[in-house]
Amino acid sequence: MNEQAMQSIVQAVVSKIKASDDITLSVAQAVAKKVRARAEQLGVKAVVAISNRAAHPVLVESMDDAYIASYDIAVQKAFTVVSLKMSTSTLKPLAQPGGSLYGIQFTNGGKIVIFGGGEPLKNSKGEIIGGIGVSGGSEEQDTKLAAYGKEIFEKGQYL
Repeated sequence: MNEQAMQSIVQAVVSKIKASDDITLSVAQAVAKKVRARAEQLGVKAVVAISNRAAHPVLVESMDDAYIASYDIAVQKAFTVVSLKMSTSTLKPLAQPGGSLYGIQFTNGGKIVIFGGGEPLKNSKGEIIGGIGVSGGSEEQDTKLAAYGKEIFEKGQYL
């Protein structure tokens, strides 16, 4: 098989995955693996959660010695971004005193997270089909890791 044929096959697979209507376990595992590797580079012991289009967890992975509290936070970040259709960083200023969504973190059984580290995942049609939540580092580190996860998912770079 020549290189051009191989590239065509890879592109077809990536296009099919990106056009998907939901996050599969195998895709979630591949994205989480890349995010974990990046977290290791940053010295962060993170928890990575990936949810489907209904905001239910498809995958939750805790790196060795990650904070216990990071588990729920990562899951709730993945829930927040799908249920509100925006990143947790975008939500943060809206949820501050005087913001149009002030107090939203007290809704949905307290599952809404109003600080960085959560990103919606979109297919090639721009539809939100899942979310990623990362917790374990500083807000800045979690935000960078979630943004990285979103980027590699949307570009199909996790294969």
